[in-house]
Amino acid sequence: MSYGYPGGGGYGGQPHQGYGPPPPQNYGSPGYPPQQYPPPQQQYGGYPPQPSHSPQPPYNGGYGQPTPPPQQYGGYQQTPPPQQYGYPPPQQNPMLPPANQGYAGGHGAPPPPPTQAQGFGPGAPAGYSFQYSACNGRRKALLIGINYFGQRGQLRGCINDVKNMSTYLNGHFGYKREDMVILTDDQQNPMSQPTKQNILRAMHWLVKDAHPNDSLFFHYSGHGGQTPDLDGDEDDGYDEVIYPVDFRTAGHIVDDEMHRIMVNPLLPGVRLTAIFDSCHSGSALDLPYLYSTQGVVKEPNLAKEAGQGLLGIVSSYARNDMGGALKGVSGLFKKITTGDEVYQKNLRTKTSPADVIMWSGSKDSQTSADASIGGEATGAMSWAFINALKKNPNQSYVQLLNSIRDELQGKYDQKPQLSCSHPLNTDLLYVM
Repeated sequence: MSYGYPGGGGYGGQPHQGYGPPPPQNYGSPGYPPQQYPPPQQQYGGYPPQPSHSPQPPYNGGYGQPTPPPQQYGGYQQTPPPQQYGYPPPQQNPMLPPANQGYAGGHGAPPPPPTQAQGFGPGAPAGYSFQYSACNGRRKALLIGINYFGQRGQLRGCINDVKNMSTYLNGHFGYKREDMVILTDDQQNPMSQPTKQNILRAMHWLVKDAHPNDSLFFHYSGHGGQTPDLDGDEDDGYDEVIYPVDFRTAGHIVDDEMHRIMVNPLLPGVRLTAIFDSCHSGSALDLPYLYSTQGVVKEPNLAKEAGQGLLGIVSSYARNDMGGALKGVSGLFKKITTGDEVYQKNLRTKTSPADVIMWSGSKDSQTSADASIGGEATGAMSWAFINALKKNPNQSYVQLLNSIRDELQGKYDQKPQLSCSHPLNTDLLYVM
């Protein structure tokens, strides 16, 4: 099933092969190839037009809803007590050999993040610095899994993804159950349902009162998609969105809004790790620094754009279509100029002094698979992330990106992405 627009059956292209029955499905849009996405408004079943931005909810209260009890809402109104361990917590990560506990005296492990402020470097805004997080402060997690029960486009593995991720965070990285908010659509408590209102409220809770070296974790497994970009920050003309369980009436949540809520308020040295196991999620948090499997920043591929444009111009010229050739030259120049302008704008406006890392299940143009692995329904990205770290907790950022891709290689077409809110030394030890 595709983790994209939850429309009808067979959504998101041909089923992937591998892992046996039932065949994995894509978390994507039904019957819409990437170049035609998003679907026209009338395809959404006639529910009201969806706003590009949602009202910003207050952290406590609001919406006229009672304050949930701590045991059901992960300590929503509580300030988690400081943790006493480093990264990852001693004796909480059984996968680490003794010599590498605490990353002191280990051999072959990448270096830990530096503690001093870092300059942004070439291409980034001047006069600013950012701070890596040691991830040895408070820990809070928001985990969202939506199977869309009873709706067209129902998924199977999203709630399992959240259960597996919460177990992994608790057992390997010291996230306490009472410091996790879990929103899934199999819960009876209406405050624990992954509605748009509850998701936005929980996002505010996640980042509230965060301090340097705190470690925040956001995990979303469900449908994702795209919508026309209204503010010019997307070079392909589309914003990325996620679909709450009540999206048909409440609307989707746009990447611009998620960035505003979860990235903008963070101080230097606060870590937010975000995982989006959904379609079209490559830039779902609008982080401006996207990294390749070689650990270098991906900039706009202007040479590729130019090559494709020139082919069209040459073709028009060969047909003696001088008008088409001139139009092609004008369009090519505009496309290249616009792409670079958008990239530079995002570097100026969306670079952050905080330490925000995002792992996404696919490129913006791709779907993400809802698979069956080991007899359990699961999202391919969520499974690959956990499995890659279990096999080797001592990996650098670029090593982990390649390890995650290796887990999916030959089974799925999707290409997980790594992006960051600041220039990242991808050879440093990945901490969380």
